[in-house]
Amino acid sequence: MNLYEKCVRFMKQTKQAAEPNRRRSHRYLYALGAALVIPAGIGALQAGADEGQALLKEAISHLQYLTMANDFITYGRGDPPPDQLAPEKKREVGLMRETWRLEVVADSESNSKLDNPLTREAGTALDWEGLMKLAETKAVRFMTVLTCTNGNMPLGMGLWEGVPLKDVIWLARPQENVRRVYYYGYHNDDPKQRFQSSLPIGRVLEEPPGEYPVILCYKLNGEWLTSKRGGPVRMLVPGQYGNKSVKWLQRIVLTNDYKANDTYATWNNDTVSQIKTCARFIETPKKIQAGKPAPITGVAQVGMGGLSKVQYLVCRKDTPASEDDPYFIRAAWQDADILPAPTHWGGGLPDGKLPSIPGQIDPKTGRPYRWPMRYTVAYWAALLKIDKPGQYDLRCRTVDENGIAQPMPRPFLKSGKNDIQKVQVIVEQ
Repeated sequence: MNLYEKCVRFMKQTKQAAEPNRRRSHRYLYALGAALVIPAGIGALQAGADEGQALLKEAISHLQYLTMANDFITYGRGDPPPDQLAPEKKREVGLMRETWRLEVVADSESNSKLDNPLTREAGTALDWEGLMKLAETKAVRFMTVLTCTNGNMPLGMGLWEGVPLKDVIWLARPQENVRRVYYYGYHNDDPKQRFQSSLPIGRVLEEPPGEYPVILCYKLNGEWLTSKRGGPVRMLVPGQYGNKSVKWLQRIVLTNDYKANDTYATWNNDTVSQIKTCARFIETPKKIQAGKPAPITGVAQVGMGGLSKVQYLVCRKDTPASEDDPYFIRAAWQDADILPAPTHWGGGLPDGKLPSIPGQIDPKTGRPYRWPMRYTVAYWAALLKIDKPGQYDLRCRTVDENGIAQPMPRPFLKSGKNDIQKVQVIVEQ
């Protein structure tokens, strides 16, 4: 399955996942309140355009905020992928909760020192019972998007739960000469299939106020991680691309080496960039009638720069960008509406309600402290109206909280894909 087919599948899954909960997902519409009667970005259309408003409401009703676990797009590795191993083999290699073990050791090729390494050989490796004991006082939950460095669409939006990695590292009592954390997932005991990543020790032991810790993740949307999602335990690194969030986690190595050892780095990727802000279409019409409104919907990935606007641009088909304006900065972009935080979060949560989430949700109101939230997604919508028949290119982009339009300030591939998406629309008389 190529990347385009995976993106198409994501859009279909987004709609299919909403179908059983269509009535409940209309609560997302109610959150818009009066703004949906004449939304800010749609105000240029005639007030009282009932047909357009009804179409827009129907389009929005397909959206659910949190992705069902089975609907995440999966980039699998290994032959076979570890989640496809027989149950007996999973139990044998530690991919079941009752047999899972996590080692935390010093790099034998550097001079890092630990007073209490956690090893299988000594019987001190962290097991499931030990992890759950830590979870009683240390567990954290946060919402964050999972996205691929080179992917067109987010892989899914989840509510993740786990124990901060720093609390486990301190169990090993590191003493000196530790600059980086290497970590590895199980991949069939075959070095050629190994998937590994790394982080600076500073990122693991500390995060800025309002940011979220790197966690040993064991739950998604309130349910235990399935093997397909990397269970029983995976790494989850908020704010960075999915190659950092290694599945089937089993081994952590503390090293004095200053270099990253990431698998993705050997594939000519930047493995230290934060997630970029960018917009993508979910639903657009292939054909519309001239002068008649048609809904468009999309998803915005909210990266390090935050999100202030989503915009769309209509041009005659194959209108070229000028040499001095390759990203259509001077074009007549129009504002879409960024949908507010939902009242029903989806994702299979009971009644669509969120549990307590320190740092993101106000416990008194149950609403996010800020919206959109960084390192998550936001849905957006608009009514498209084109008066003259013909063939058109429809583009979308974001503007971040610094006022910088996509794909700037980081337009380069290999550090996260954020090119301006383009689709075609035919306008008939």
